[in-house]
Amino acid sequence: MSNHSNDLRETVRERYAAAAVQVTEGGTACCGPQAIEVDDNFGSTLYAADERDALLAEAVAASLGCGNPTAVADLHESDRVLDLGSGGGIDVLLSARRVGPTGKAYGLDMTEEMLALALANQQKAGATNVEFLKGTIEAIPLPANTTDVVISNCVINLSTDKPAVFTEMFRVLAPGGRIGISDVVADDQLGPDQRAERGDYVGCIAGALSFTEFREGLAAAGFTDIEVIPTHAVADGMHSATVRAVKPATPTDTAARTRADVASSGACCGGGGC
Repeated sequence: MSNHSNDLRETVRERYAAAAVQVTEGGTACCGPQAIEVDDNFGSTLYAADERDALLAEAVAASLGCGNPTAVADLHESDRVLDLGSGGGIDVLLSARRVGPTGKAYGLDMTEEMLALALANQQKAGATNVEFLKGTIEAIPLPANTTDVVISNCVINLSTDKPAVFTEMFRVLAPGGRIGISDVVADDQLGPDQRAERGDYVGCIAGALSFTEFREGLAAAGFTDIEVIPTHAVADGMHSATVRAVKPATPTDTAARTRADVASSGACCGGGGC
């Protein structure tokens, strides 16, 4: 990894560590933790009121995402779910409730402070079908074919190696598994510099892929049935979007359908051409 990529990762880690500390320290106040300050396009307001009310205040307060991936993923009883960049655990705890005692919800985060907050929230919630893991989304610490669903909430933007993230998601999913993601996506006509002008990296804006780049990246990793659908604007030419895709049930399906998806995109190697 380049020094620039390492610097960006450390910037992201520091921002989310500070957010976890803010929530934890807020928990000592008489009225409970205060939500991290974000605008209406991000945070816990994007969840239904009954979902927020059913969770610990600390998990809700630590929410920094741009959507509700547990709704996007259409979770079922007994599903094994992995949340990339799980933060304070809001999506992991929601997933655990939906998959039930026969299912499992994993949360993956690289930030010690967020993991400590998530573990505390898990214990307070009494969630026994939850496990939090330390690691990066570019090198997921799980064996291949061990999850049914991968979710994330405005986290893939933060990665400096998105092809590795897509490859790792595909690897850990069992055949027939699926992704249900909320992320920030840029209009195709916006170049990297224009995306960077619209917000900082840790604000989930500067690192956004375009719609075409997102579809092509997932197809190159082997995913099929790819959908990238905008839900609301977060800046000029930048959108919160829901992303769905499937890992084919057989290797033959993977090879054939990946070639078809890349061909239908009209480009061979990403939004910038060859």
